[in-house]
Amino acid sequence: MSKKYSLIVFDWDGTLMDSAARIVECLSLTITDLNLPMHKPSALRDIIGLGLPEAIRRLYPDVDDTMLTLFTQTYREHFLSGEKTPSRMFPGALSTLQQLSDEGYFLAVATGKGRGGLDRSIKEVDCADLFHITRCADECISKPHPQMLLEIMSVLDIPRESSLMIGDTEYDVLMAQQAGVDALGVDYGVHSRDRLMSHGALDCMSDICDVTAWLENH
Repeated sequence: MSKKYSLIVFDWDGTLMDSAARIVECLSLTITDLNLPMHKPSALRDIIGLGLPEAIRRLYPDVDDTMLTLFTQTYREHFLSGEKTPSRMFPGALSTLQQLSDEGYFLAVATGKGRGGLDRSIKEVDCADLFHITRCADECISKPHPQMLLEIMSVLDIPRESSLMIGDTEYDVLMAQQAGVDALGVDYGVHSRDRLMSHGALDCMSDICDVTAWLENH
């Protein structure tokens, strides 16, 4: 039986990498450093998945360009300097990626992270050889715009009907919709199962390891 999908595109934070706590910590440190009004952790978690400029504007709609640049620089300094809150791959994520790679799937990443942050994370967990291509928010228009997915499919020459997006936020699902690509949600990250399904996810996994069985059945 031929596979319905040949390309699997993963979000990074909250889907493969258990990094929400670290992101929230770095946002909180940045907000404190810049003497901005503090947001609740739940509000900081909710914007994970967007590109950093879009996330900042979601938190502070009246931010000017100077503060936007300063916030971006300060956040990246905190994130890249090695905070006390560690980031690890979700249990089973690496073995799932390896299994999918062994089965011949093309694997990619479309993330709201910047290139520096993603490259560092991939190097830390030593999985660069599993991905055919990656796209970041500082190289493309932020999710939910479809540019990242469209570029990935174009470079790999894989049609949208053979591509699947997997992510933990509504931004991933909406990006997939705008690119004409099917999407799976995972509910162990940032957004809830109901939220993901209401935005058009085909299904929602509670364990990354369930992805391989789902693909076998579809």
